[in-house]
Amino acid sequence: MVWLALLCCALLGVTSSSELMIRRRRSWIIDSFTLEEGHPGPFPYELGKIKVERSYQITFEIFGMGVDEHPEGVLTIDSTTGILSAHKSVDYEELKTLKLKLLASKDDKTLDTKLGIEISILDINDNPPRFPNDLYEVTVEEAVAQGTNLLSVLAYDRDLPETPNSTFHYEIGTVSPKPPNAEFVMGLSGQLSFRGCLDYEVGDVYKVLLVAKDHGEVVSLSSTTTALIHIQDGNNHLPVITGKTGTMTVKEGETGVVPLRLHVADRDLEHTPAWNAKYTIEGDTGGNFKVETDPITNDGILTVLKPLDFEEVTERELLFSVENEMPYYSCKVKARPTSGLWEVDTSGGPAGPVGAGPKPDSLRVTIQVEDINDPPMFTVLVHEAGLVENVAIGTYVQTVTAVDPDSSHARDFVYKIGKDPGDWLNVDPHTGVITTAKRPDRESPHLVDNIYTAILHAVDSGEPPMTGTATLLLHVFDQNDNAPTLSVNNVVVCIGDVPTSTNLTALDPDDVPFGGPFTFELLGEVEGKWSVDPLHGYKVNLVKETIVHSGIHMVELKISDLQGAFAVNNLSVTVCDCTATPSCRERRASSSTVGFGAAGILFFALLVLMITLMLSFLMTCKKDFTFLKTDLPNGESLLSSNVEIPGTDCKIPTKPPTKFYLPVHDFVEIMQRTSSFKAVQESFHQQDYWEYNQRRSTHMYQYQEGSAKSGFLSDGGLLELLQQRMQRVQATEDDLHDYYPHLYADEGDDADPHNDQEKIDILEAVFDHRQLDDLGPRFKGLASVCTPAQ
Repeated sequence: MVWLALLCCALLGVTSSSELMIRRRRSWIIDSFTLEEGHPGPFPYELGKIKVERSYQITFEIFGMGVDEHPEGVLTIDSTTGILSAHKSVDYEELKTLKLKLLASKDDKTLDTKLGIEISILDINDNPPRFPNDLYEVTVEEAVAQGTNLLSVLAYDRDLPETPNSTFHYEIGTVSPKPPNAEFVMGLSGQLSFRGCLDYEVGDVYKVLLVAKDHGEVVSLSSTTTALIHIQDGNNHLPVITGKTGTMTVKEGETGVVPLRLHVADRDLEHTPAWNAKYTIEGDTGGNFKVETDPITNDGILTVLKPLDFEEVTERELLFSVENEMPYYSCKVKARPTSGLWEVDTSGGPAGPVGAGPKPDSLRVTIQVEDINDPPMFTVLVHEAGLVENVAIGTYVQTVTAVDPDSSHARDFVYKIGKDPGDWLNVDPHTGVITTAKRPDRESPHLVDNIYTAILHAVDSGEPPMTGTATLLLHVFDQNDNAPTLSVNNVVVCIGDVPTSTNLTALDPDDVPFGGPFTFELLGEVEGKWSVDPLHGYKVNLVKETIVHSGIHMVELKISDLQGAFAVNNLSVTVCDCTATPSCRERRASSSTVGFGAAGILFFALLVLMITLMLSFLMTCKKDFTFLKTDLPNGESLLSSNVEIPGTDCKIPTKPPTKFYLPVHDFVEIMQRTSSFKAVQESFHQQDYWEYNQRRSTHMYQYQEGSAKSGFLSDGGLLELLQQRMQRVQATEDDLHDYYPHLYADEGDDADPHNDQEKIDILEAVFDHRQLDDLGPRFKGLASVCTPAQ
């Protein structure tokens, strides 16, 4: 009974727990359904039925993937019976699972149950293995060894991994052309290789079809790709010499000629390393030849690189061999086992032993050497000798020797001077003795670094004559044959209140120890006037003391070198007041640089000056003169002259004319005929004489309205110049203080009767007035001031 009671309690508990479970299962997920991908139909077809047992009627609805989410329209459910149906196929590679929500509602639309449904997509073998590329290409040499990996491919399968549907292997489909001595194989990981021997002559390109095939249980799927294997021709055919052309003779001394061409044949592909020929020479001990390959015909071209000498050898025997740029290679199949590599016999190439294979083809050729007239050869090509400059003409210099190597031609030759820039040398035509034709001079411009270079020739009597050449390097040693000199012969020094100086530079073309530094010494009466500072060196200063007046001075300067050789240089020194005449330095420098353009400008200026001068004489002034009466009432008489009565005919403008002119020589003549000329003359400072001489060189002064210009003296300028000179005379008289008249020997009663001076007799009674009619052309210049030109 107890057990029965416990069983009833347990059943009641289970019932109560079941009701609770129903309430909580509204969010449960029931068993999954399956849907095979790519189902062929017909559609719709039933997947299964959802069972929810109720004592009342419920309505079913589904939402989610395959219904109202991607991919839409795949699934539907019967709202009354709960049957699930599929309306189209699905792709496993796109979706692996479809997740949905199921709602079960009562008649009053209240939610009864909410469930989750998962529908798994079943994979089928619907994807073959795929290659990433449709075409693969690779280029290999014909001599590549068997078993070499030519290329690698990698396929993939989209079916469910680790299933037979996604597992595949590689295999060879077809090969075109099919090689008779080779077989292509695919490795498990997609490596393409071969066994046997590749042959370029069978095919230069092999087309291999590669296959990837899966292991599907229902159906096996596969795909293919193409591999193109390009074969580079190997050197499996050696070149063969087929002939030769050419004179096979060479004249001695010739270079660059082609005495021989070799012709070859090669069965390999043209213009490839397997076809290109490479020639070698044996027997060319002197390196006189070279052989090159014609890139078009593959011929061997023999060229003379260095001249041959008939006297050494009359013929040269050469052995030519030819091979290709690419090493020779051959491959032959001996056995073909079913697995592994085949048995092959190779020679050369990367797979064969080194040095194996046939020997290159060769040909022996004899080259004849023809004798020609060789030039004489100097035993020494560069001679060196030394001489002291200024040696006597005919002094021995050097002896040169040449020999003529000819054995079948004339061997007579003579020596000649080929190049002698200064004509310093003579050479005996038969003995080769070189002597001086002039005195060598180390300071000659023909020397470079104290070396005089001459070229010597040895000329034979052949037809045509041939010439050998040698060089003579003559070292000329210095003597003290040049005295120091100044770099310039004239300088300018300015006047000053303190001693002034100018720089002097001495030069001596002689070399050490016959040059500087030099010793300078002034000659003549120079004490207190001129000095040199310093007395030794290359550059010194000529110092002018303050007592030296302006003008041009000649200074004798003795300059001695280190050995005591000296020269006395006459230096012209122009001393001038640089403040009053600031252009005294520039005038000297510019006077030496006047060119044709400046001369033209000067000529044009003189022409303008002459025209202006002519126009100045055309100034308007009354032509007629009113002469005074020469007879006076008291019996005296006046001398006739051209002096006008003031205020009459000569019309002087209120404003001075633009230009009045007076020649300088007229001014000097006037000053000489005046009593004040001597005083003016004595008052002239040396500077004035210098200015006068400088201006006189221009022939005339011109003063225009009080300003000095080159030309003539105007009336205002004349007065100004006279005033300046008279002021100097007054200054001189002030310095003399009191002046006492001096009685000359011819004056007074104490005249010396033995005086040689002529007496001047002025006989006023017999004075001829006509003496004043012609006072010379210079006085007529005064009349030009007022008298117009006639």
